[in-house]
Amino acid sequence: MPCAICRTRKPRRFCPGVRGDICTICCGTEREVTVDCPLDCRFLEEARKHEHTEPLNPDELPNKDVRISEEFLTEHEPLLIGAMSSLLKAAFDAPGAVDSDVRDALDALIRTQRTRQSGVYYESRPDNTIANHIFGGTLQGLDEFRAKETEKAGMTQTRDADVLGVLVFLQRLELDRNNRRPRGRAFLDYMRVLVGEVQGKMPVPRSSSLIVP
Repeated sequence: MPCAICRTRKPRRFCPGVRGDICTICCGTEREVTVDCPLDCRFLEEARKHEHTEPLNPDELPNKDVRISEEFLTEHEPLLIGAMSSLLKAAFDAPGAVDSDVRDALDALIRTQRTRQSGVYYESRPDNTIANHIFGGTLQGLDEFRAKETEKAGMTQTRDADVLGVLVFLQRLELDRNNRRPRGRAFLDYMRVLVGEVQGKMPVPRSSSLIVP
């Protein structure tokens, strides 16, 4: 039997994405391009270790007016973890969600959060149906985080500006981790592993290229 994708070369491995045996060339070229790869695929996991994307130019970061420092991320780490957890849950609850959907959702969340700061609240929901689902789930998670914080402390501790800063940091992180493949989920995969490590009391890694002091 030939490769289940190209129908030409000899298959070398089983692909859970197509549920058939494929050749190594198709595995490399079609991975997260035409194939929806399960995150626990061992070949995808190995490929993640060798993925390289162009480093971000700090001068081209989006929302540069939002200043993010190491101190800000350390001070608001619970909010950052809460935002990542809400984003992950919403994305994994949306069948077919990929990094580009998360990017659209983050862009809309940032625009919405800016209206909160202006005093004229307006939800700038994305047109993309999947991104809209992620938008709604993440927004709900952030609101619940603030409500629980207020209930516990008796006052609001997280400002609108803090939420905006965390969302902008995640937007930059997505741009940094996105592998540019149409069906890529490298950013979601990164967050999935990171949140799991944080729950195991591992520190949240920073990237100086994503911080605009």
